[in-house]
Amino acid sequence: MSADGITNSFVPFTSDEIAKLEAIREAMIDPSPRRIGRLDQWGLADEYEIHAETAEYTEHRIILTDGTELDASLSVPKGLAPGRTCPAVVMPAPLSPWGRLSYLGVLSRWVRGGYAVLAYSQRGLAESTGEIHCAGPQDVADATEVLDWLLRRDGIDADRIGFFGASYGAGTSLLAAAQDQRIKAVVGTSAWTDLLASLYENNTRHLKAFEELVKLFGEDRCSEEFRGIIQKIRADTIDDEVREFARVRSPRTHLDRYNESATPVLLTTTWHETIFSVPAVIDFHERLTGPKGLLVQVGDHGNAELPGLVGLPAKPTDMAYRWMDHHLGGTAGDGEPPRSDVRSEHMHDLFSDHRHAAWADYALPGKRLHLADAPAGQGDGQLADEPQAGWTRSVKATGTGTDIVVAPQLIRTGLAERLGRPHIYATADIDRSLAAFFATAPLEEASRVRGELELRVTVTAQQANATIVAYLLDTDPADGRARIITHAPYTLTTEQTGRPVTVTFPLQPADYIVAKGHRLQLVIDTHDPFFSPETTVPAFTIDLTSPAGTESYLDIPLHPVD
Repeated sequence: MSADGITNSFVPFTSDEIAKLEAIREAMIDPSPRRIGRLDQWGLADEYEIHAETAEYTEHRIILTDGTELDASLSVPKGLAPGRTCPAVVMPAPLSPWGRLSYLGVLSRWVRGGYAVLAYSQRGLAESTGEIHCAGPQDVADATEVLDWLLRRDGIDADRIGFFGASYGAGTSLLAAAQDQRIKAVVGTSAWTDLLASLYENNTRHLKAFEELVKLFGEDRCSEEFRGIIQKIRADTIDDEVREFARVRSPRTHLDRYNESATPVLLTTTWHETIFSVPAVIDFHERLTGPKGLLVQVGDHGNAELPGLVGLPAKPTDMAYRWMDHHLGGTAGDGEPPRSDVRSEHMHDLFSDHRHAAWADYALPGKRLHLADAPAGQGDGQLADEPQAGWTRSVKATGTGTDIVVAPQLIRTGLAERLGRPHIYATADIDRSLAAFFATAPLEEASRVRGELELRVTVTAQQANATIVAYLLDTDPADGRARIITHAPYTLTTEQTGRPVTVTFPLQPADYIVAKGHRLQLVIDTHDPFFSPETTVPAFTIDLTSPAGTESYLDIPLHPVD
């Protein structure tokens, strides 16, 4: 699968994949030999000939109480004996121009596993009417009405209902499961659990991701409330109204309900996720007390489940089939029960596959590396074993930053990582007056970074709302070429301007193997277009220091590879 031809969507189908989905839909609506024969170019003719014999596919307009019409499709197994019922999976669509058509590639697998499958586009999206509420209470109420509509059909087992969703659909699925006890299992791929943490990390807006979300929603289709929130976030006004808007749309708000009902929850995310907060997903998973699973893979938002959504093997969808089978009694999966609580890949190897009983077994203990001054005759600082106080490194904040960024392109950079082509940073070429560099000595053996990281540094900024962005890189000292391991921003408040402030904040968790002879390189920059637009304000100085008693450090789960 090539990264070329990706459309503007958080579920980035290629043009060939779109053509495949369109041909699948035509064959399900009209299962004639001519329509099914078109699928032979993708090797799918036999599968959909069987589908036509075993399942019935229909498209519907579900009319809600307020008159909103939701575009939907229903697939049900044929030939259910009188009085016999089947489990059902409901799938709210991701944020995609194709809405519920994004799920066409998985319908056959679900139905052959004995499930009825209802897919729908949420209000305001794709071919559905109404205004967009951004997974708000109205969307959750819609999910309940959709479920009511489904249960009025013959043959649906009301005690075996699951929700599956990708991206935007994942959020709605999780929120619906918290409110509607008829939902007995839920799977969210590329999920979010804390909307505010996804938009506003360490006092810093995820502005680029936010604007892409707004672009895909289309402001003219958004509710008045949502449009007001959009303007406040653009103005960097994160007030009580914004926080409440995010709170009610965050599954973590309803954690007690999941735990009281012991709802089985399977979540998937990616190490280089640029849309939703990975630490928040991990924290939510850790706080669940019922049946739970977590999958973390190489790439960015929506990358890993994409093959599965077009009918190919993929860990997120394969695990979803197994999850629903185990909790609802279908046969879409491989017949095996869920085998582990945490499953992961390490960057940038999608063929790696690690399984652990719990996050505590998975994450490695931290090792403290201290930020230290440069040795005599050298320019870059050190990541050293012993604390060092008294040094100062100054960088210029110019409003433009350097060539080191979180990701040159949302979604696409992560997709290239899944294809084995991570972005390369030329660290030797970076102007050291614009960013501070700290590096280890070349590692004496290959080492793994696996788990959670934390940075402490003392910062003095001469301008209000100054931002620093920390990047941890894997650098080859032979040529200065580097790959990103993790990152995080931090923005000082107005009250913190003009005085030394010691800040401690987490970096994104990581699973990464550093080759023998490579260095770990910590870069502290002042700007990234992912977090803020370029500006033309006069340059000012940011001082990074390490006072005695609060020496600067990086806690990192770094251990030799077994």
